Order: sequence, then C-alpha cells, then structure tokens
Amino acid sequence: MMKPYIDPALAGEWLVAAASASVAPGQTFQACVLGQAIAVTRDMAGGLRAQVRHDDASAQPEEIRVLEQYATIWIAFETPTRPLFAIDEFDQPGRRIIPCGAIGVHTSGLRIVENFLDMAHFPYVHTDWLGKEPHSAVAEYKVEWRQATDELWATDCRFWQPRAAPSADGGLDIVYTYRVMQPFTTMLYKSCPTRPGDVDFILLQVQPQDEEHSLVYSLLGYFDDVSSNAEMISFMQLIFAQDKPILESQVPRRLPLDPRTEVPARADAMSIAYRRWLRDKRLRFGVHA
Repeated sequence: MMKPYIDPALAGEWLVAAASASVAPGQTFQACVLGQAIAVTRDMAGGLRAQVRHDDASAQPEEIRVLEQYATIWIAFETPTRPLFAIDEFDQPGRRIIPCGAIGVHTSGLRIVENFLDMAHFPYVHTDWLGKEPHSAVAEYKVEWRQATDELWATDCRFWQPRAAPSADGGLDIVYTYRVMQPFTTMLYKSCPTRPGDVDFILLQVQPQDEEHSLVYSLLGYFDDVSSNAEMISFMQLIFAQDKPILESQVPRRLPLDPRTEVPARADAMSIAYRRWLRDKRLRFGVHA
C-alpha cells in the first residue's frame, strides 16, 4: 500500500489532534489531521498512542508520534524537526489555565491564524468588545523572525479596547505581543487589566482537518479572580463566533502566498511576515495555488 502524501513542510511538525480532556483513560478518540484519519488512545495508566487508520481495511494502522502538553494532545507524522515550543508563563503561580473547546470553521487553518494576528478588524468585527470607532488606527509595531526558535514575533502592539477581558470594567489601551510558533499555532500576550506588569495569554491551536476545514482550539492563561470559567469561555467563544462568518466568507478559502497579493500597509506587517515565513517553508497544504 502506498503511504499517504503528507506535505513535507508539515510532516515533522507537532499538530493538534485533540484536547486532553477529550481522551479519557481506556478510550479512543477519532480525529482528522491533514486529511488523515487519526486514532488517539489513552490506556488506563494515562499513556497515549496515536495511529493513522488507512482507508484500506486490510492495512495495518500506522503508529505515529504523540505528545501531551498544554492540555492538548499533539501528533507528528514523522520525526519532529524540533521540540514543541515552550510557554514559560504556563505554570506561573496564580494563573488560571482554561481550555475553551473547539469550533469548526470552513476555511484553511492558515487563514484562521492570519485573522488572529490582525488588529485592524477589531473595531468593525468585535465592536464594543475589542474595538470601537473612532479608535481604529493601528499604531506602528515591530515584527521580527527569531532564528533560534524559527518563530515570528510582533512586539509593541497597542490598541484601545472597550472591554479587553471579562474582568475589565472599561476601555483601556492594551499592549499586545503576538507570537507564531508553527504554521497552525499562534498566541498573544496582552497586558493584564487587574495586575499591572503581568500579562494574560491566549493560545490558538488550529487542527487542519483538510485544506479547507479546520477545528480551532483556544486556551486561556489569565490572572482573573473575578470571572468564572464559564464566563471566560463564553467571552472567548463570543469573540470567535464574530470571526467565524467573516472567515468563512473569504474567497479563496485557501491562503494566497503570492507576493503580488500583499498590501504593504503598516497594519498588515505581521500578515506579510507570516505569508513570507510560510513561503520560505515551501508550505503547500491550505495554500491557494
């Protein structure tokens, strides 16, 4: 039997297969990653195994690498090219870690990551929550590629927000740092409204089911002694529910990487860097030809 084709740019990447809470001891969870049927099984001792289940019923399932980290189960089709990224703030005392579930979106996972990096849409899509006119200008910020980790960072991002978090009482100038660790994994750090000097974070993990269908897992790392878990999850799901119809209306669904499609506007600096970074990796999955 021929081995299924996996984009070489993704074969050695850690990819999201499931939330940890979805796979109880003694159970098997079925997922789809890069168009492949994946079975993740947890034994009674908590150990994990992951297999690719082929269409040919006579073919043996193929064992692949599996890792559990950040309340998430990750798989790799081939030997990983690097360790999973580190989140130094994850275990910080007092920080609440709240998985927010998964939402299906009919578009390329790359478009979802690019949308997450875009502040310019806040006043128009997330009105009265993450933005509000006339506060629509995106101030200049810095973008850098960090060679040691092969990550993209956007720093000194500032945006006025009416309600940046469930615990926020009013409008604030919020300082953001964006980080792209993998093609389908990104996060942001933002100034904490209740603890000056500290940051909250949102981890966005996209499971590319196929080239135009994705599951979006989000995880919050907040200092918030006021809001319940349900309130924080509801806030995150509200924000993403506003993004979903916009994402699903974009044509083409796959992300164009042709340099001629880039608009060299200051607000698009991180988007341009992200597309160039993907191009340099020669990524093809989820990319518009």
